[in-house]
Amino acid sequence: MLTSKEYMQYDGLGLANLVKSKQVRPDELLQTAIQRCEQVNPKLNAVIIPMYEQAQRQLKTRTVELLDQPFAGVPFLLKDLFQEYSGVPTSYGSNVLKKKNYIPDFNAEIVERWMNAGVTIFGRTNTPEFGIKGITEPDAWGTCHNPWHLKHNSGGSSGGSASAVAAGIVPLAAAGDGGGSIRIPASYCGLFGLKPSRGRTPWGPGFSEAMHGAAIQHVLTRSVRDSAAMLDATQGADLSALFDIQAPAGTYLEAIKQPPKRLKIAVNTQSPIGTKVSKDATNAIAHTVKLLTNLGHEVVEDAPAIDGMALASDFIVMWFAQCAVMVDEIKRMAQGSSHDFELDTRAAAAFGARTRATEYLRCLNHWGDYTRKLNEFFKKYDLYLTPATASVAPKNGEVATPKWQQVLLKGVLKTGQAHQLVRGSFLIEQIVQSNLRWVPFTQLANITGVPAMSVPLYWNKQGLPLGSQFVAPFGHEHVLLSLAAQLEQAQPWHSKYNLIKL
Repeated sequence: MLTSKEYMQYDGLGLANLVKSKQVRPDELLQTAIQRCEQVNPKLNAVIIPMYEQAQRQLKTRTVELLDQPFAGVPFLLKDLFQEYSGVPTSYGSNVLKKKNYIPDFNAEIVERWMNAGVTIFGRTNTPEFGIKGITEPDAWGTCHNPWHLKHNSGGSSGGSASAVAAGIVPLAAAGDGGGSIRIPASYCGLFGLKPSRGRTPWGPGFSEAMHGAAIQHVLTRSVRDSAAMLDATQGADLSALFDIQAPAGTYLEAIKQPPKRLKIAVNTQSPIGTKVSKDATNAIAHTVKLLTNLGHEVVEDAPAIDGMALASDFIVMWFAQCAVMVDEIKRMAQGSSHDFELDTRAAAAFGARTRATEYLRCLNHWGDYTRKLNEFFKKYDLYLTPATASVAPKNGEVATPKWQQVLLKGVLKTGQAHQLVRGSFLIEQIVQSNLRWVPFTQLANITGVPAMSVPLYWNKQGLPLGSQFVAPFGHEHVLLSLAAQLEQAQPWHSKYNLIKL
């Protein structure tokens, strides 16, 4: 049986190889993972719904058939959002579903594919209510802390998964990305985080796609190869999909074994919404540019001809509309009051409910304009490089809605004057800038449906990481993974995790 220290030195494929060579049993790996979880989770609040009994049942019924799978016996965690596991409570980060004790009677298709890849699922991880924030501080479960510094947040919405992976509870964990929710916590927690192309991984059976394909599910990992191998295991449409994305020419695991050609990469560190970008973020990109140049790639300062504030506004309109639908459905399902939801959720839903169909469709049409302009940009460049986030992880509570906004929102909601929350209003503009100023770079890839990744190449003097985001043309995950593997080899980041003291 591995000690916790030994266990944390392996990535997922490494642990699976130990299982396949009979150096360790899956039940021993599970025991070690649970021990590590029990040791550090009280400080992190990353795992909020344990599934120890379910994990043990998995091993008793599936051990033999899983030995041939890429992640045979590897401990794994689900995100508590859109990743249903039959018979296990699911809250979506909300007190409404937590109090209702919502227990689905089906497995999400993506969960089935993760299980078929061989993992042993033993818990669900913390997430903000309905995943609508770039931090993880839900009223239902409390703050998720960053393993690099407990006073800082782990990011969102896949914050619990990121915290658990960085802290060595698991080598990889489930995540999802609708506006940056894989790349943001990857940046804050020093992990590798890939958001695949629209439609690359499944959403069924509950949905055909989320936010017109802007949201996609994958994993957060320590190693590039774990991300590549898990994408091989999960990629492809399901029966609920609206379209069948073209399969890759080869496997992603094969792609990372070949260095990329000499790439022409555009770089930009200016916030697309005109907000402040920290010195840490510019330092991170300067470091990455130097590394890329040393590897023989060409890096040019440039950016797509896209109005960043208009894109952010179009994103927020549809994000709020999605929130309104979610709140309405859960109110009916759980027979709850709107007051049971968090203030920010209620405000977002109120705005979303007031959005006219014509305005919604106008925003969706704009998404097509942004996609066309980005495709034109990619005629000149292979990739687009920006900071993944505008700063290192904020301190816990630092991204809370300002009190003046809370007062205004409460007044609007109390009087039922949701029409005051209109597109272009001062309040909505302030909400956009105050929330997205931390994470202004990630929404472009969601709206246009292209793949993007955050690569952990920089830590500041205080020991906090900040990722470099690379955006690629649609369907070009293989290029991102190939470059990530080259960067990982040139500057291995795995030893950094030994500096985490919990």
